[in-house]
Amino acid sequence: MSSSDRLLLVLHIGFAIFTLGPLTAATMSTPRYIRKRNVTVVRYLHRTTQIYGLGTLGIFLFGLFLAKGDFAQVWLTVSMTLFVVALVLLLIVERDQRKAVHLLDGAGAAAPVAPRPATEAVKGDKEGKGGEERAEAGGGPAAGTTAPVAVAGGADIAQVERGRIAAMSGVVALLWLVILVLMVWN
Repeated sequence: MSSSDRLLLVLHIGFAIFTLGPLTAATMSTPRYIRKRNVTVVRYLHRTTQIYGLGTLGIFLFGLFLAKGDFAQVWLTVSMTLFVVALVLLLIVERDQRKAVHLLDGAGAAAPVAPRPATEAVKGDKEGKGGEERAEAGGGPAAGTTAPVAVAGGADIAQVERGRIAAMSGVVALLWLVILVLMVWN
C-alpha cells in the first residue's frame, strides 16, 4: 500500500469516525426534543445534521478514490449503494427536522391563552399585602381578576415528523453498521 493510499485510508476512516457519530446522535435525539417542544435544541440538531451530513460526503469521496475504480467487488458495490441510500434518507430526515422547527416556532408564537383566576394572597407573602395592593405595587393581578396562562395540552406538535425522523434515523444507523461490517470483513 502506497503512502497516498494510506493517507486516503486515514482520511476515509477519520471522516467516518468524526462525522457519523455526531450525525447519528443528532438525528436520533431529535424526536425527544420535538416531543419536549424545545425549538432551540431542535434547531441546533437540525444545523448539526446539515453540517455533519455534508461531512459524510468526504467519507464517500475518499472511499471512491481509495477504490481506484475497482467496483467489480460485490462488497464495495453494496457498501456504496447502501451509503447512497443512507444519504437520501438523511435528506428526508433533514427536511423533517426543518419542518418540525417551523411547526414548533409557529406553535410557540400562537400558543393559546386561557384566563385563570388570581388568588387574593400569595403563600409566603411576607409584606401581607392584599391582591389590590400587590397589583398596584407590580406584584401581580388584583384579587378577583384573571391572569393569562398558556394552556398545556392540545394537539401534539410535529407528531408525523417526529415519527418519521425516529424511524429513518434508526434505519440510517443500521445502514452505517452494515457498511462498517462490510468494510471490516473485507
